[in-house]
Amino acid sequence: MKRINISSGAKWEDIVGYSRAVKIGNIIEIAGTTSVEDGKVVGVNDAYLQTKVILQKIEKVLIEVDASLRDVVRTRMFVTDISKWEEVGKAHGEFFRNIKPVTSMVEVKALIDPEMLVEIEATAIIS
Repeated sequence: MKRINISSGAKWEDIVGYSRAVKIGNIIEIAGTTSVEDGKVVGVNDAYLQTKVILQKIEKVLIEVDASLRDVVRTRMFVTDISKWEEVGKAHGEFFRNIKPVTSMVEVKALIDPEMLVEIEATAIIS
């Protein structure tokens, strides 16, 4: 099966050695995604907005490889404050209410930037 690496163009990809997403066959794995745009965190102190921005970014990369949110079978949500779970969950539900992928929400000590409250990974399988 052919492997396709999808880049976001972020300088960190070459430094750390990762891809924004990888598609092999009908499987797409999307790297941890945050709400950073143009080098700045969108939605500082707003877990709901950060989650929406992240899921929009995930949807965009799926479209690049001829997939959609309907193909997502798993999301993994990493949050720096689990007490914000309802904000994160509300935004996630707006995108996935009818799709219902399996998911995890895990509190982590910190993300790479203290303004980041949420990071999400996704797995999609094109049927």
